[in-house]
Amino acid sequence: MRNKEIDSGEKNEYRYLSTKQLMWRKFLHNRVAVTAVIILILLYIVIIFAGFFAPYNISKPHSEYLYSPPHVLRFIDSEGNFSIRPFVYRMVGERDPDTLRFVYIEDKSKKDYLSLFVHGEEYKLWGFYETDIHLFGVEEGEIFLLGTDYRGRCQLSRIIFGGRVSATIPLIGVSIIMFIGSVVGIISGYYGGWVDNITQRFIEVLRTFPQLALWMALAAAIPPNWPSTYVYLGIVVVLGFIGWPGLAREVRGKVLVLRESDYVYAAKITGVGAGRIFFTHLLPNVSSHIIVIGTLAIPYLILGESTLSFFGLGIKPPMTSWGLLLSQANKIQVLKLYPWMLIPGLFIIISVICFNFIGDGLRDVIDPYSK
Repeated sequence: MRNKEIDSGEKNEYRYLSTKQLMWRKFLHNRVAVTAVIILILLYIVIIFAGFFAPYNISKPHSEYLYSPPHVLRFIDSEGNFSIRPFVYRMVGERDPDTLRFVYIEDKSKKDYLSLFVHGEEYKLWGFYETDIHLFGVEEGEIFLLGTDYRGRCQLSRIIFGGRVSATIPLIGVSIIMFIGSVVGIISGYYGGWVDNITQRFIEVLRTFPQLALWMALAAAIPPNWPSTYVYLGIVVVLGFIGWPGLAREVRGKVLVLRESDYVYAAKITGVGAGRIFFTHLLPNVSSHIIVIGTLAIPYLILGESTLSFFGLGIKPPMTSWGLLLSQANKIQVLKLYPWMLIPGLFIIISVICFNFIGDGLRDVIDPYSK
């Protein structure tokens, strides 16, 4: 009996909520989507303040730690003594007489204790504020929580700075997709006739090309002597201008239905211009669908940038990205001897999964009155 009273009380409460409040409450009930949002917020905070969270400069080599394995944070030493303050054993490289490669072993006699807010290399926070404070580090020796690459550069620092590219290119690219796709879709669906025919035939031709091959062809057309920032902008444009046809078709289908509605017909006979109808009646009614499709397109753009950089057609040094870092592990020998070089791929997987979960959550709340 009490449960029935609670259910009826909740139903009455929902009656007094607006559509936005219903959508927000339903999204909060999706724990997977909310968890994905929290993970992405933390990820973007780290990459926004990359200089603070990264222990080293991404270009600084450590010649004594070439392909050094990740350090292990410890609280208990080899003698069984417990320490509240975490520490790492200092790595010592030795040349293997058989393979002639460096093999790193832990020197149990030297402990490097982890410290917070340490002074290290100077950097400019977003190019304005110069400081040398880093979130963590060690007073003596070096610390590489995710190992180093073939030049002894810190993998963790490179992954953090690489996220600035791999996690921002999709956001800019999806903005281009949402703008072009929504404009073309609304115009095509509203006017119909020859405008719709020409637009749809062009979209069909564009979609006949394999997307990956088209990405690679356009990326290869970017001049190789361009600076890294120009290449970055070029990749954004390539990914953005290829991904809009799918959204345009879906928006066009929605507008074909909406243009026959009573309020659009009333606006026409009262002399309202097409531009006002677009922004007042059509765009607000398809905006939720555009946002969902845009969110679901972000993972594909992340994979697109990573794929281009993996094949050497994307971001160029001195900039870095997760795909460029992952390209260092494209040899069987590297995978066998230095498996930590695959860690950038883990960040790609996590970000793609999180955006997919958020997109699914937003798709569910489009209809806030559904169960």
